[in-house]
Amino acid sequence: MDAMPDFDQLQLRFVDHIQWRYELIRPVVLLENCTAAQRAEETHTHPETVRHLARRFRQQGTLGLLPEHTEIITPSRGKPVPDAVVEELARLKTLYTGFGYRELARILLHKTHYRIDDKTVKRLWGHSPIPVQGALPFGAYHRHADRYQARLQVVKLSYQGWHKRSISHFMQVSRPTVDLWIRRFEAEHFVGLEAKSRAPHTTPRKVWLPLMIEISHLPKRHPDAGEFRIWSLLANDTSAVRTVGRVMALNKQVYDDIPHVPNTQAKQPPGPHPYKATSAHQYWFIDGRMMDFALDGVTWWSIILLDGSSRTLVAGAMAPSEASWAALLVLSTACLRYGAPHLLISDSGGAYISKEFEAVCTRLEIDHQTISSTQGESYMNLMETHFNIQRRLYDYQFSLSTTPAELEQAHQAFIRLYNTTAHQGLLKEGFDPPIPVHVLGQAKGTMDTPDELTRKFSRALLPRTTNQHGCVTLHSYHLYVEEGLPKTQILLWVYGEQLRAVFDNVVLAEYHCRYDWQDRHVKEVRDGVFYATQFASLQGSLLPLNAQESLVLYRPKSRRRQAQLPFPAQQLWLFELMHTA
Repeated sequence: MDAMPDFDQLQLRFVDHIQWRYELIRPVVLLENCTAAQRAEETHTHPETVRHLARRFRQQGTLGLLPEHTEIITPSRGKPVPDAVVEELARLKTLYTGFGYRELARILLHKTHYRIDDKTVKRLWGHSPIPVQGALPFGAYHRHADRYQARLQVVKLSYQGWHKRSISHFMQVSRPTVDLWIRRFEAEHFVGLEAKSRAPHTTPRKVWLPLMIEISHLPKRHPDAGEFRIWSLLANDTSAVRTVGRVMALNKQVYDDIPHVPNTQAKQPPGPHPYKATSAHQYWFIDGRMMDFALDGVTWWSIILLDGSSRTLVAGAMAPSEASWAALLVLSTACLRYGAPHLLISDSGGAYISKEFEAVCTRLEIDHQTISSTQGESYMNLMETHFNIQRRLYDYQFSLSTTPAELEQAHQAFIRLYNTTAHQGLLKEGFDPPIPVHVLGQAKGTMDTPDELTRKFSRALLPRTTNQHGCVTLHSYHLYVEEGLPKTQILLWVYGEQLRAVFDNVVLAEYHCRYDWQDRHVKEVRDGVFYATQFASLQGSLLPLNAQESLVLYRPKSRRRQAQLPFPAQQLWLFELMHTA
């Protein structure tokens, strides 16, 4: 049998193309009984094909007979990847090519319940065939007919392990929108995926006419108050400080009766304060401010005591002068309410460096430190800056007072208003609410009993109780104070040659006196001056005298037993009326 029929018979039994190639080159490379040209003529093939296959067989062996585009993959260790995982990976590659490998591993675990490493996913993803885009089960969100199903598909993809970034790119919606749908589904379940109206439930305007009218009245009563103080007085949590400022600027353009205050220059940022309090009643600050107006020709002073930690005004009083007796009156009221502080800061005024004031601070064990305003140390006293709040907030109300009693009432009203409204410094320090009385709470300083406190103020303070006619007894004198305060304890302050009767921070009467330091008695009480206060009795005076011109003195009887007189004697007056005018 010749070679040609032999090759033709073998070709009919070939099941693989590799077998045909091997049989084609076998006589050339194995038997070597013919040349490439002779074998090509016997098999009706091209001589170059025989030479090329023979050359590849000599170089690579049997692998040289494989097709040239075939890639040889070295088998890896471990179990082979299931076909279902490979098919799902190919499906995902057809859908979207921007997956992360760890994201794909998570998706495959959810879909096929097969745990696979991200490195294996990376190798399989690179060896997967090139994706051919076909008909997808879902597409972009805006091309979907049913938006509810599109939102549901977003939620399904999220629970299947898709990243929000991949969902955003695939569905062609923004990342915040994907977050919103997922939050709505977690909060409201399937109801949250339904379409909702974008119309606001309430009016979005922050500034409307009732608010503008309400804000327009406050600057008329407090023309120098700024936007923060007006916002604090407004007590409206729905409006911000900047909103109130914009309304105030608009109201000044609309209403002509609102005072226009010129803008001040920008202030430099403050440095660290040398007396920064870390606890309540650690530092107290006291100072006096001369008012910008006169009452009956007298310019009154506002003396206030401030707690440095909570910015609470612990006490305050109005006085015709910044004297020691007025400062001691304020200090006594504060110590009676809150106890004594650790340290007291004041300026170098005569009222605070006097011997009487220093002696009281020593007995109360208060470290009293003074600052020098002439050397640029005014900023150390917090009351210097807080008086600006008083000026802007309440000077207009003070100017409406016509009597000392009304002035004192307005002063106490300012203290209550200041202590119960928000403070900007407390707001910056993170207090919630930033209200002084809430920040101070029930904190107390060094507390003393009322009797012990009276003893420590004894050289300047003399407590007395009035009788049914409003009179008190001081040593050998019976003084008229106020008929409208019967059976009431008042304070008698002795300072220099002045004696003042005070009740609830209000001066009721003043006398000229002389204090004898040897026997510690008040002598030569005369020239009484009485003020019209809110405690005045609505009934007429019981004693037929003019309190502005007269003084009732008490003359104690001698303890010696008087001898029997042979004839009846005329009874003497218990009270003697003396005219001092």
